Amino acid sequence: MKEKIAMITGGATGIGRKTAIMLAQSGISIAVTYRKSKSEAEVLINELQKLYGVNCIAVQGDAADEAECIQAVGTVLHTFGKIDILIHNAGPYIHERKTMIEYTSEEWNYLISGNLNGFFYMAKQVIPYMRSQKWGRIVTFGFERSDTAPGWIYRSAFAAAKSGLTSLTKTLALEEAQNGITVNMVCPGDIIGEWKESSIDAANQQKDAAVPIGRPGTGEDLARVISFLCDEKSDFITGSVIPVTGGTDVLNKIHQE
Repeated sequence: MKEKIAMITGGATGIGRKTAIMLAQSGISIAVTYRKSKSEAEVLINELQKLYGVNCIAVQGDAADEAECIQAVGTVLHTFGKIDILIHNAGPYIHERKTMIEYTSEEWNYLISGNLNGFFYMAKQVIPYMRSQKWGRIVTFGFERSDTAPGWIYRSAFAAAKSGLTSLTKTLALEEAQNGITVNMVCPGDIIGEWKESSIDAANQQKDAAVPIGRPGTGEDLARVISFLCDEKSDFITGSVIPVTGGTDVLNKIHQE
């Protein structure tokens, strides 16, 4: 298979990092973007190059800033000449619980831009290259039931952005199907802390009664699904919103906390 290039936004840490590792294991070259995690990004690309022999670069770029998004894509294209896979993992999130009227305009705009507009900025630059080769894979991140535009108390900006991104994901899937480009969304369960970079084997050693399958979710759970969606033979799956939750009713659980 010809060398494939995957660009993963926010790929220096967490689920993005785990995804980068899994794709590199398949021989895919990796470009990760980061906002502040420069040292973590550099450690990751050195690890991928050493362990799997793939070409890798780390590029600074804030997903909420149009100029930085365009510059980051330009750097990857200048280095590799193409982008076959775009995974929009970056997504600003404010942990503090706030009602909508408590958000400042700056906070609101940053969350909308980082989660929704940033994807538009990058996809607009990448899709023409995918069209030219009649092949591409795009994966976005949502949240459980984001395809139904549910209410999420204290998370109004994030929920609004991700619900919009879900619709955009489905729209792009329809628009680009004839060009050999698939566009899908994955929706993580309640995966927190160190579990974002952990393995399924590690999770199987720990019980979690709050998850129906009985163990914590991990970054590997997401990375395995993303890797499948990026495969050559996954071309019949597009416009899908795939929950990876272990059966957890995530929103209901969060609302009860």
